[in-house]
Amino acid sequence: MGVGVSDWRLARAVSMRGHLGVVSGTGIDTVLVRRLQDGDIGGHVRRAMAKFPFPRAAEDVLRLYFREGGRPPGTPYKSTPMYRQAVSTARQQLSMLAAFVEVTLAKEGHRGIVGMNLLTKIQLPNLTFLYGAMLAGVDYILMGAGIPREIPGALDLMAKHEPATLKLDLENPVGAPALQIKFDPQAHWDTPPPPLKRPAFLAIIASNSFATMMSRKATGKVDGFVIEGPTAGGHNAPARGDVQLNERGEPIYGERDEVDLAKMRELGAPFWIAGGAGSPDGVVKALEEGAAGVQVGTLFAYSDESGLTAPIKRSILAHALRNDVDVFTDLRASPTGYPFKVVRWAGDPAVGAKRNRICDVGGLRVTYMTPQGTVGYRCPAEPVQDYVRKGGKSEDTDGRKCLCNALMANIGIGQVREDGWEEPPLVTSGNDLTIISKFLAGRERYSANDVIDYLLSKLPAEDGPNGPPASDGAAPRDERVAAAARAD
Repeated sequence: MGVGVSDWRLARAVSMRGHLGVVSGTGIDTVLVRRLQDGDIGGHVRRAMAKFPFPRAAEDVLRLYFREGGRPPGTPYKSTPMYRQAVSTARQQLSMLAAFVEVTLAKEGHRGIVGMNLLTKIQLPNLTFLYGAMLAGVDYILMGAGIPREIPGALDLMAKHEPATLKLDLENPVGAPALQIKFDPQAHWDTPPPPLKRPAFLAIIASNSFATMMSRKATGKVDGFVIEGPTAGGHNAPARGDVQLNERGEPIYGERDEVDLAKMRELGAPFWIAGGAGSPDGVVKALEEGAAGVQVGTLFAYSDESGLTAPIKRSILAHALRNDVDVFTDLRASPTGYPFKVVRWAGDPAVGAKRNRICDVGGLRVTYMTPQGTVGYRCPAEPVQDYVRKGGKSEDTDGRKCLCNALMANIGIGQVREDGWEEPPLVTSGNDLTIISKFLAGRERYSANDVIDYLLSKLPAEDGPNGPPASDGAAPRDERVAAAARAD
């Protein structure tokens, strides 16, 4: 649910019911500037920007990107500079501002808890996103799609406004010097900064060995785990062992890919079950097996509050009611190399649409060392000749799609090119989409509250749908059941 599907509206709705609402931090800087260029309908973005502790930075972003009344039809969005190992103070502050705005809006008007999800793989802007979210008082950070071993320690440091670093991952590290991504909070303050809360950190894992490694070798405290199975939407962990495919060309997962929950309980940290747990029975089973709750994405993704465009939601749900949707685990779609879930349905506006090879957002670029000894950037979804010129292998480009642009299109802010071509969407969901008709029970739309009531419907009354109403701003309950709006 990355790139604005699990946005502030959805996270806020979940948090107001006493659960952990999670906003997606993936590409949030691009989301921010495109919302501003579309006129900031309702003024929500500008309202949150007015609270940013660096007002000059907020003013500069408004001056550069805000368009009263929105863009004229067919006008391309003005892009942000792609993130690099070292960027300007202004570029850091734009990323900080974007995360700050999303968390601030999600936390408005209630005392519930809010988290932010980031992909470890999108390494370059993560420290600035984290700090911006912390400035807004984010309660939880969730990270997977890689090994976030250094993130807990970075949170410890940034909570004290101290410099934080991450080891820069290079595609060709042999013989290359050890390089770092650096972020110094103090560089942005003219006066002594206020104290910051260190958010709890949840590592998204797909194996016991990964959980054990994070428990023992992370640079700071890991406060819990999200156990994500291969039926979850978005990016999946690769299957362990030699890759085997089913008759559809999807990776086959086996017993080695199942997490031993008894061993998870031995670690002593709370854990949540994700992937295939988005049902009343899934919640009950998770609690019986010692989980703190479940993480749910697919049901929330099609709720009224989610960031998916209304036409996409209506079309997919109408086909789901007829059991006419499919979820395919595509080994080639994502430039990351991770398997990626793709929704297929007859009403998909991307069917037959042209999808250009391009890399102008840059979220999934990887870094490499050039022959000149400098850091270079390439993406398997960019034009093949460009990728090969930068030292990449042409076979790595086969089937790759620019997820950065496609996922923006899912939420109605896809780029328009100078020739009038518009970026087509690429929708992702978990396998639960194929059985969502049972939850729909004939409905063509529903709310986040409907999802929560459904998930809790088999629990005792004190944990069930008669909890704090959405309007009373009640403090969260004991978090035994975290019906989290999932953000890949």
